[in-house]
Amino acid sequence: MAEQRFDVWSSGAAYERYMGRWSRTVARDFLTWLDRPAGLRWLDVGCGTGALSALVTERYGPRRVLGCDRSEAFVTTAARTTAPAEAPRFVVGDALALPVHDGVFDVAISGLTLNFLPEPAAAVRELTRAVHPGGLVAAYVWDYGDGMGFLHAFWTAAAATDPAAAALDEARRFPGWGPETLHSLWTDAGLTDVSTIPVDIPTVFADFTDLWSPFLTGQGPAPGYVTTLTPAARDRLRDALHALLPIAPDGSVPLMARAWAVRGVRPRGNHPPSRSG
Repeated sequence: MAEQRFDVWSSGAAYERYMGRWSRTVARDFLTWLDRPAGLRWLDVGCGTGALSALVTERYGPRRVLGCDRSEAFVTTAARTTAPAEAPRFVVGDALALPVHDGVFDVAISGLTLNFLPEPAAAVRELTRAVHPGGLVAAYVWDYGDGMGFLHAFWTAAAATDPAAAALDEARRFPGWGPETLHSLWTDAGLTDVSTIPVDIPTVFADFTDLWSPFLTGQGPAPGYVTTLTPAARDRLRDALHALLPIAPDGSVPLMARAWAVRGVRPRGNHPPSRSG
């Protein structure tokens, strides 16, 4: 599915407040699952603000890390916030036509990106093209249908105060992004030894303000929607959301989030998949 007008990706710092802290936790578990040796060449597609690339560098001592994202603002943030000694390189580029040669990476990864692309299958073919035969292709996406507690609460409250908002819910926009879909995308791209796992993480907010304020940043589908509301409508949404949440005695808001991860290997002797499929 293509992005909608509420899918705003123009401020890396604002995105970090909204989703970055949780995506970093998922990225750590994802990399543990991949369990790669040191000294490899990594490609990070849809690198965003560089969290996954930085973790690859920190954990694996790679020979090379290239992060690629179509948001110039995110690429700028990634380059600014990554220590020079770590030396990942970040470029602006399209996941459907990656600016890399065939077979030059050992590992190609993508975090929280595929469901936003108009042609995810084409993106997986590009990831596959970028690794050499025997190379690993892996990704993860949020389980918007059943696994995102704070987003489920947000869109439930939004639909209660504005019925038109129901159509914007990521659970409705991105149905079926679970292990079956990911497995099919990987096998259809010619990858072998394909496996999937759920990655469950706690998303504990210090208090309601800690949960609500990132929705005011304007980065991502839900915050993008909030920016269109009048002050009165925004207040109604805030109050409806507060009423839905499980508030602990200490004021914290304990919720959970789930992502689905997939990995597969480009077979040896496999020719690069074409961009046209």
